[in-house]
Amino acid sequence: MVTAHPLPEGFTEIEVFAIGTALLVEALLGFCLNGLTIISFRKIKELRTPSNLLVLSIALADCGICINAFIAAFSSFLRYWPYGSDGCQIHGFHGFLTALASISSSAAVAWDRYHHYCTRSRLQWSTAASMMVFAWLFAAFWSVMPLLGWGQYDYEPLRTCCTLDYSKGDRNYVTFLFALSTFNFMIPGFIMLTAYQSIHQKFRKTGHFKFNTGLPLKTLVICWGPYCLLCSYAAVENVMFIPPKYRMIPALIAKTVPTVDAFVYALGNENYRGGIWQFLTGQKIEKAEVDNKTK
Repeated sequence: MVTAHPLPEGFTEIEVFAIGTALLVEALLGFCLNGLTIISFRKIKELRTPSNLLVLSIALADCGICINAFIAAFSSFLRYWPYGSDGCQIHGFHGFLTALASISSSAAVAWDRYHHYCTRSRLQWSTAASMMVFAWLFAAFWSVMPLLGWGQYDYEPLRTCCTLDYSKGDRNYVTFLFALSTFNFMIPGFIMLTAYQSIHQKFRKTGHFKFNTGLPLKTLVICWGPYCLLCSYAAVENVMFIPPKYRMIPALIAKTVPTVDAFVYALGNENYRGGIWQFLTGQKIEKAEVDNKTK
């Protein structure tokens, strides 16, 4: 006879089911959209440009976030984490690796767009590949630190997925959080802010707005801001007084990143959108739309 696992402390049956369902929907939708982005890049020759390689990097990272969310959803429906402490460490590392790679790749796209629209310089394959590799290695460096003792991975409040442990708020956590947020949130955010402000000014002069210059930075702040705020507050005050179900909300918001990114960087990109349409329908992209540097 199979015995149902008890509900995690601080959650009702409907809340656990709702969180699991939200994670599953986010995982499936984000994975499908970013998988389409990846396949289209592979199949449509016109999409294989240096600039779109950086969009591909975002899609790969976001697919990783979706896989991480799917595992969390499955565990939520089970009501417990079935993979042990080692699995928790791997899950936490994987979640951080893909999240940080997504943020760094978004900053790289902003840098590329600035040079395209403001300096008219063409991105080379070697530069794009180097930026992509750096983004992933940089993310791997910060993600492995908690495994080596600087920071720590532990269970989320629902105890069915794992992330950076912010419950202690000790010196080890504070120093890691300060360095992590500086190099992986503030600096990428500053790059995106300055790049898109310059692009916006250029668009205003020409009167031709190629895309919404405020959307990428808003995506970063809205999706990752609540989670960063929670972790930052944990550095100065004990956040354990906040009910567990409310502490899960920032993580759920962060998991929307793959879906939002797909609309911002692929479907919101005229060139890439045309390539996806060609992949789905077989209709050739019009020559006017096939501009390697159209964003």
